[in-house]
This record gives sequence, C-alpha cells and structure tokens, in this order.
Amino acid sequence: MSEPASSHRDGPLATIYFCTVVTFCTLYAAQPIQPVFQQEFDLSSFQAILFTTLMMLPLGFAPMFYGVLLESFSARTIVRIAILLLGLLELIFSLTSDYLVLLVLRGIQGMAIPAILTSLVSYISFTAPREDIQAAVARYIAATILGGFLGRLLSGLFTDLFGWRFFFFLLGLLLLWGFFLLRNLKQDANLAYSRPTMAQVAELVRQPQFLWLYCAIFAVFFVFAGLLNFLPFQLKLIDPSVGETGIGLMYSGYVMGILVSLNVRRLIRLFGTEIRVAMAGLLLYVAGIGGFTIPDRSTMFVAMFVFCTGMFMAHSLLSGYVNTLARSKKGIANGVYISFYYLGGTVGSFAPGALYEHFGWKAFLVGLVAMVGGAMFCLFRLQQAVATLQPAVEDDD
Repeated sequence: MSEPASSHRDGPLATIYFCTVVTFCTLYAAQPIQPVFQQEFDLSSFQAILFTTLMMLPLGFAPMFYGVLLESFSARTIVRIAILLLGLLELIFSLTSDYLVLLVLRGIQGMAIPAILTSLVSYISFTAPREDIQAAVARYIAATILGGFLGRLLSGLFTDLFGWRFFFFLLGLLLLWGFFLLRNLKQDANLAYSRPTMAQVAELVRQPQFLWLYCAIFAVFFVFAGLLNFLPFQLKLIDPSVGETGIGLMYSGYVMGILVSLNVRRLIRLFGTEIRVAMAGLLLYVAGIGGFTIPDRSTMFVAMFVFCTGMFMAHSLLSGYVNTLARSKKGIANGVYISFYYLGGTVGSFAPGALYEHFGWKAFLVGLVAMVGGAMFCLFRLQQAVATLQPAVEDDD
C-alpha cells in the first residue's frame, strides 16, 4: 500500500525548516558574544561588531547580483553547495585564532547565505500543495525567527559552558547534516527568481509609494540591528559579571515575531489598514527603546518584548503591503524590499556605534528614536501617496 502524498511532502519541508533554522543560527550566533571577541582579540567594539555586519551585508545586494547564479543552476545544486560551504567554513571558523582570517571567513559565509535562503523559499513553493503554500511560507518565516532567537540564546549559553568555539563547531556539524538531508530534494525545483536590473530598481524607487515604503523599512531594520548589535556591550557595562547566557536570554523578546507573523490578518482587522498597523508598531518601537534607557536588566528584558513586537508589526505588514502596491512585477518589488531591509540592517549594525562610542548609551538611543521618527514620516508620506493611487489599486483588486 502506498504512502499518502502528504508524507512525501512532509520530509522535504521538515528538512527545509531545519536548514532555515540552522542558517539563521549561523547568521546571528556572533551577536550576543561580541564582547567575548572584543576581549579575546583585544578589539574595539566596532571591530567586534563586524562579525555580524559582514554576514548581513551580502543579503542587501543578493537580489541584484545573485540572479545569474540562481538562473543557471538547479535549486538543489545551489543550496547543497552553499550549505556545504557554510558548514565547512563554520568548522574552520571555530578553529581559527587570527582576527583578520575570522573576518574573511564571516564575509565568505555571508555570501553563501542568500543562495541558501532563496533556494529554500523556492523549494517551499515547489514542494507544498497550492492550497498549503501560504501556511508553509508562514512556517518558514517562523523558522527564520526561531533560528535568529536560538542562534543568539544558544551561542551565549554554550559560550558560558564550553567557550565560544563550541557552538560554532556544532553549527558546522549541523550544516553538514543539512547537506546530507538535502540529498533527497528533487532536482527540478523552479527558482521563480526575479533579478531586478538597475533600470527597474530606479523605475520602482521613482514611484512615491515604493520610495517611502522602502525608506521606511530601511529605517526600521536600521534601528533593530543597531540596538541588538550594541546591547551586549551595554549589558557588560551595566553589570560586568553578567554571563553570555544572560545576554543571550535578553533576546527572548525576538520570539514575538512568530506571534505577530501568525496574526497579521487579525491586526489588519483591528487597526483597519496595513499602514496603521505599521504605525502602531513604530509607537511600540519607541516605547521599547524608552525601556532600554533604564539601566536595569529586568526592565530591559521586558522592553525587548515591546521593542520586538513593534518591529515585527511594522516589518510583517510592510513586507505584505509591497505585494498590494505592486500590481505587476511583484518579484522585483519584493527583491528591492529585501535589499532595502538588509542594507538598513547592515548600516544600522555599525553606524550608530559612533554615537555610542563618543556620547554614550542614551545618546545612542536618542539617535535610534530619531530614525524611528524618520520611519514614521515615511509612513505618513506613504499613506499620502497611496491615497492618490487608491482608485487604481481598488480596480486592480
């Protein structure tokens, strides 16, 4: 008797979610233990945060420069090679003691991550039944959030227990296991990848509704990456005895992203429009940042839940709103959104450090609030731009 079709689908999807979680663990594992790198290699805080910045940077340029690769090879070939490369480099990273070599390794790893994530998303649309694709994508988003949280939490925990190298070595082994599991993926998955040209990007950005939306998400992730990247240094300053496990636990609020992403439609019904939900998220953003002005770890722990809820409210709604505005070439509009999102995170992961280094934590937070204010202004202008397009949008719907 043959197995149900669903059982054949569950295996590949489970593998995809596993690889997604481990990949995001790898992306963010260095973030909570940056003070450890700073101390071990006698670095400035700026030098230490590069371990995260260099991993994130290629994600900002992926839609522009990865198209040729992704159109030339099967998704199975790309994802397996990229996961194998990422795993081997992670093992080498765990055994290396030279700062510049470590940075080079992180930079190369960052170049492999966009190929992995793009291929995995494509396989979801290829593997899941049409009626289940939306749920499968929602689970993928949950897996990215879970991976970001576990990467930070377990990195801190294992650093306290076994030293910083252990978790990176473990991630290398898990990535190699993912390479083994991915052998069962079918060869002919369609990447359905849209590679925007510079002319298409310019055409999109010249349209006010896209310009203001992209600027808003740039600012949103700028603030998010900035606070999460410099928080470990401030926690060490407040309490030098705090362990890496304590720092990792501080990121627990990150899991609010799962709750928000699974309740997007309820939020829209509650607030009326996507832009109102995003604006409410930014108000929570400011409230969360306010909580970080109090030099108390318990207060900061609670503030992280408020802060992350605000971020994911804005991001979840704006990422979906792109598809509402893009009546054609949705793939390109989404690709440019991803670029602005990760470029904002890349710049935010180091640029606010100038305020932190020269003027302290509160000035740093004021700078982040100013960026949130910029995001609110962008949403206001987005609302105005959409109002002029509303008849056309309604006709298209």
